[in-house]
Amino acid sequence: MMKRNYYIYDVFSATRLAGNPLAIVLDSQGLGDDAMQKIAGEFNLSETVFVQPPENAHHSARIRIFTPRVELPFAGHPTVGTAVALAERDGALEERRTAILVLEEAVGPVRCAVTVGKSAGFAEFDLPRLPEPVPFSGEPEAVAAALGLDHHEIGFENHVVTAWSAGVPYVCVPVADLDAAGRAHLDAALWHDVAPTVGGLVAAPYVYCRETVNHDHAFHARMFAPHDGIVEDPATGSAAAAFAGTLVLHDAPVDGSSRFLIEQGIEMGRPSSIRLEIDVDGGTIEAARIGGHAVRVAEGVLFA
Repeated sequence: MMKRNYYIYDVFSATRLAGNPLAIVLDSQGLGDDAMQKIAGEFNLSETVFVQPPENAHHSARIRIFTPRVELPFAGHPTVGTAVALAERDGALEERRTAILVLEEAVGPVRCAVTVGKSAGFAEFDLPRLPEPVPFSGEPEAVAAALGLDHHEIGFENHVVTAWSAGVPYVCVPVADLDAAGRAHLDAALWHDVAPTVGGLVAAPYVYCRETVNHDHAFHARMFAPHDGIVEDPATGSAAAAFAGTLVLHDAPVDGSSRFLIEQGIEMGRPSSIRLEIDVDGGTIEAARIGGHAVRVAEGVLFA
């Protein structure tokens, strides 16, 4: 048995006890796959990160990401939270400072720009993989039934249901308004009959609408993944990364860089804000970035 330090961060929020909580186990060398999965189940948060020495000495760390049930090749709030945690651990916080970190994830190296100081840290990372369409043949009626909605509530303007992956697959489900989004609840059995599976991962529904609670945000979103042990997620960076694909497809932003704020977690009492930046050239995504705040709420020692 070893003593391993860990942090708990609230991510995609500058306020403690909001956003998406994340467990970060430091110095996790020697832990096997089964042990990491059990520890993630013990924390029972959306994700738990295990920090290990990097394979490339020029990188900052290797991280492995687990939900309570499965390992993920990539996830947004673990990337943001870990980047902020490592930057805060490695330097004094009396003054505002910036750093560039590279985290090795199963999807590949992820470059993060981090700003830390006396208040909540902020990290923005380049998408290691741009969103790609995922074959999806589910009918709107079946999607609506799985989400407990009427079929006429699926879709708005020219937005229709599509599936995308930027490392983790999602089915992007546009709904009419905040009322429909708020009433959505997932029937896991019905969703299993609709959802595609990519690389062993079941594509979770990412429900979104253009109507928002916060006037400065562009979209309102919810994400459900009970098959991964996540009834509902307060903030999902990997889903926002996949969502960039459907956003460009349907909204056709002008060439150049566009920024969108996405609110999530409001129905759960865990308000979150995800910043999505997309660089478009000739109608095609050339690059994209996900950013958000993270603030430490707890630290302790794990005996494992």
